[in-house]
Amino acid sequence: MKLGPTSRESGPNEKTPNAVAPHPPPPPPPRSLPLRFGYGTNGLADLRLDDALALLADLGYDGVGLTLDHMHLDPFAPDLAVLIRHIAHRLDALGLEITVETGARYVLDARRKHGPSLLDPEPDDRARRVDLLLRAVQIAGDLGAHAVHCFSGTLPPGTTAETGWQRLAETLAPVLDAAAYVGTPLAIEPEPGHLLATLADFHRLRLALDDPASLGLTLDIGHCQCLEPLPPADCVRAAAPWLRHVQIEDMRRDVHEHLPFGDGEIDFPPVLAALADTGYGGLTVVELPRHSHAGPHYAEASLPFLRRAAASAQVTVTVTDHADPTSPSSPVPSRPSRAANLPVAPPGEPSAIPEGSTP
Repeated sequence: MKLGPTSRESGPNEKTPNAVAPHPPPPPPPRSLPLRFGYGTNGLADLRLDDALALLADLGYDGVGLTLDHMHLDPFAPDLAVLIRHIAHRLDALGLEITVETGARYVLDARRKHGPSLLDPEPDDRARRVDLLLRAVQIAGDLGAHAVHCFSGTLPPGTTAETGWQRLAETLAPVLDAAAYVGTPLAIEPEPGHLLATLADFHRLRLALDDPASLGLTLDIGHCQCLEPLPPADCVRAAAPWLRHVQIEDMRRDVHEHLPFGDGEIDFPPVLAALADTGYGGLTVVELPRHSHAGPHYAEASLPFLRRAAASAQVTVTVTDHADPTSPSSPVPSRPSRAANLPVAPPGEPSAIPEGSTP
């Protein structure tokens, strides 16, 4: 097949058409941001929050995924302002970043896991979940969190999917407005067993809400392995424009069980390479809520695993040297103190069970 004129056939003003030359693939974007790792407090539920934060700083983590719950930061505590101010000071002293998570099992209902949800039939029940999310957004703003995590909830019996999607959009509207006002994105998580279970479901919600800037995505790497048609690394690339928070653990296909690294099927170096290549700048938080009985052990083991995987993928990670906050020679944190802007307070089993959602 003759694709174009040869140099012998070309006249003095003729050039070989550009279509003949192959176009090299565009280079990947620069890896300008190192990956930053955190650990979720729902995997350290047997520790006091001060002890958990100190542990993570000592181990070299960059941040913490703080689940709002009674044992660490109760969002309904009467002295909430005092607690927030104390945590802000601790995060500053330890040099830890934070994301706020709202997946506590029984924080709203002592008898119903993750209830009530945004999809419940009773408007008053839905309003209780909305109130929790509004509190989370305000707490996140006060603590300088990079995102607020949430999920949709499971579809109640007798409720059609269309009704569920309508309720989800309606209940999230005021939360997204609050997130926009505070400047902290709401990052919803596709959760196996929930109405919003996949990346495709996230896009359905995003488009139904007219793609608000305050709506982002929490991507759980294990959930990608469990449920998505694409491999986890490809999920990261597909999700990149909306990615605001990442949770990470090992998992097996079709089994929603959060596993320590090495106990599942995920190939982690490509996942971390994808995060780096897409320029993700938030925390990547280890999510092992069913391992709190040995939380300090798994926190200690997880970070070296992730660093080895990153090194294998030639990905830069932060190596944090947290100062001892009790030392008088400890340097002042270089970023603005989040505590300085707070008002002064007055003294004073695998979850693929019917409840679905984060184990």
